[in-house]
Formats: sequence, C-alpha cells, structure tokens
Amino acid sequence: MIRSILLLLAFCPLFTVAQTDSIAIRKIFTTALTQGDCYENLRQLTKISGRISGSSQAEKAVQWAKQRMTDLGFDSVYLQECMVPKWVRGEKEVASIYVNGKKTAVPVCALGGSIGTGTKGIEAQVVEVKNFSELEALGEAKLKGRIVFYNRPMDDNDIYPFESYGKAVDQRWAGASEAAKYGASGVIVRSMTHARDDHPHTGAMEYADPARMIPAVAISTNGADLLSAQLKKDPSTKAYFRTTCETLPDVKSYNVIGEIHGTSDRKKVIVVGGHLDAWDNGEGAHDDGAGCVQAMEVLSIFKKAGIKPAHTIRAVMFMNEESLGRGAEKYAEEVKRTNEKHLAAIESDAGGFSPRGFAMEGPEMHCAKVRSWKPLFEPYGVYDFGRRGAGADVEPLTKQNILAMELIPDGQRYFDYHHAATDVFANINKRELEMGAAAMASLVFMIDSHPFE
Repeated sequence: MIRSILLLLAFCPLFTVAQTDSIAIRKIFTTALTQGDCYENLRQLTKISGRISGSSQAEKAVQWAKQRMTDLGFDSVYLQECMVPKWVRGEKEVASIYVNGKKTAVPVCALGGSIGTGTKGIEAQVVEVKNFSELEALGEAKLKGRIVFYNRPMDDNDIYPFESYGKAVDQRWAGASEAAKYGASGVIVRSMTHARDDHPHTGAMEYADPARMIPAVAISTNGADLLSAQLKKDPSTKAYFRTTCETLPDVKSYNVIGEIHGTSDRKKVIVVGGHLDAWDNGEGAHDDGAGCVQAMEVLSIFKKAGIKPAHTIRAVMFMNEESLGRGAEKYAEEVKRTNEKHLAAIESDAGGFSPRGFAMEGPEMHCAKVRSWKPLFEPYGVYDFGRRGAGADVEPLTKQNILAMELIPDGQRYFDYHHAATDVFANINKRELEMGAAAMASLVFMIDSHPFE
C-alpha cells in the first residue's frame, strides 16, 4: 500500500522526507478529486433541511450520519449523548413598516432563542442606533415602549469578512438584552451580511436577564436600508412584527462519531469535525453540512488511498454548535474524563469554499511545527498558516493543551449564505468542497506521520 511504498522511498537517498510527504499529499488530492464522495454525501444530508438542535430533522441527521459512516466501512461508529436546547420558530414571521403612510411588508426572521411577540404582534415607533453607546445616550426616556433598530452594517472595508462579522455581531447576540434595560418593547437587527438582498439572516442571541426578555428579529439588508431611509424622512415611523417562537425543555441528542483505528498507537487520536445542526430557515449546506461531509471524507480518503494511519483518525459530527455548543462541551468533557490523548483537532465550519489555510490555537511548539509544513501545501493554493484561532467545536479542547485548528476557506462569499435561506446545496461548488477535504486529510497525514513530541 502507499504507506509501505513511502516508507521505502524515505530510505532512498534520492528522496528526502519532504519529497516523501509531497508524494503522499499529491495522492490525497488526487483521491479526493477523482474518487471523492463528499459532494454526493452533502446532497443527501441537505435533503434533511432545518436541522436545528432538538428537532426531528436533527434526529434524522444523526441517524443519517451514523448509517453513512457505517456504510463507508469505518472501524467504529457510535453516538455520544448530550442534552441540547429546543427552540421552535413557530409560524412564519410577519413584519411591516410605514413608508409614506403606506404599510409596506419587509422580510424578517426571528433570532434563535428569542421569545415570541404573541399572536397579535407588536407595533411601536422605531428608534435607530448603531451601537450600545448610542443606546445608553438615548436612555429610557426615548426608548421605553419603542422598537430599537440596530443598523450597524458589516464593514465593507475589511478584507476578511469574519473580521467584519466579529465587529458587528454583538448587536445580534446582546441587542435585545441591552435594549430591554431601557424599557424597549422589541428589537430589529440588521442582518449579518455584506450582501444587499431580501434574505434575513438568523443566528443565536442571549438574554442576560430572564426578567427582561423582549422579542428580536433580523431584517434583510434591503429592508434595513428602506427602514433607515424612512426614519430619516420621518423619525416617528412605526414598525410592526409578529413571531410565535418559543423555547421548550432541553431534549436528548447526540454527537455522531466515526473512526479508523491506528495501526501502532490507536489510543492517540486526531480529530476532524463539523457540526450537524443548522438553522431551520435553510438547508445548512455551507454551515455546516460542508464541514461534516469533509470530516467524513478525510477518513474515506485514507481508506481509498490505502494509507494506514499510525494513530486513530476520528470524525465527529458535533451537535448544537449554533446556539449553546452543548455537543462540543460534552466531547471535551469526555476527553478529560477518560484522559484520552489527542494529538490535534481540526474543524471545518467556514463554508465549503476553496481552502486557503489553517488557523490554530494551542502549544506554540506544535503550532510552529504545523507552520513549517506550509511549503507542502502552497502548490494547492493553501498558504495561510499565520492566523490564531480555532473552530467553536474544537476550541474547548485547548483548555486541555490540545492543538485545535480550523480550515480557512476563501470567505468572501460565506456571509452571503450564512444563517439565511440561501444556504442551500445549489450554492456549493463540487471541486472547492473536495479541495477542502483534501487539505484537511493532508494535514491529518502530516500530523500522523510527524507526531508532536
């Protein structure tokens, strides 16, 4: 098999270790691009749309992932139980604003975790703010009974969209809690996207004070621009929205785990993963069906290419990343409880676009070793190894001094689809998805072949 051949070549004076690794990585990319299953696997997974944690769709996805990894012939496939929140969106949201005295419908969706308005909905004068400082300056006198409209867009000047997202998302996460302090009746939040369209983007929010909970919705960027323009003409403009969402008691769900066992040191593990849950307003193709099927594909590539890993390679389909991260917490808890040795953990949760590199968080010695492999990846357009950070589902492992990494795809289009109804299989490119899986498999190969001291 290929590993045996590579070991022989390693002793040949014509081949350096780097040349041996280069041959293996080329074999991995060839396998992914010519024998890959991840695109068809994603087609199947996205047929189970609306995989929000605690839902029947999420349960179907769990069973699908377990059966699919069994069919792929992994050495072991099993479920890891965790309790997850159950938030239900309810009836389709309705919203309107008054433009030149005429009631005009605008696209909105409830934020994940929000309370509902009740069947009658709420109507009130709108007050636009850009940040929490402006909110504080207005105070209760100007906000009580009003609808607060957070209209801080993602910064178009940032090169990396995730930086823009990080600077804007606090209004979605904490906007309702902050507005409730001043007696607001509800909040409307501009969608987290650079795109100008009619698709509202949902996402998680949190109530800091259970005694002060007000309903919150995201409005499409076109809707936000319309509302802002109307407020400039008439500061007394009113808005109406109706939502029937609610939070029910926690329910049992699962992380889904598949493994191929190591040939010489199977008790040491390299993890690859994505999250199986997805918001209920789309198919969850980029976020994060892509990461799930890429993680599965890493193991498949090893099997198809005849690579026998020294250590156990484990694919984890995490549950509940989109709100509270219960699956990630459970996985890290079990690693600590069993004192299981992990060499590294790699997550894909930034879309199925062309891979550009890996962010990493963990022991600096390990990070430096991974960065030294950059020349092996550059021929495949994978060159960015300088960023710090780790995916949300593997980040808890850093507390146990485990190297955690995240695949960095080209992210310029990611927030066009993120948490929106446009996150569908039709917006996935087959080769880009396969290239990402190959990049992950290549990094796993390098860690397996050159384990950290």
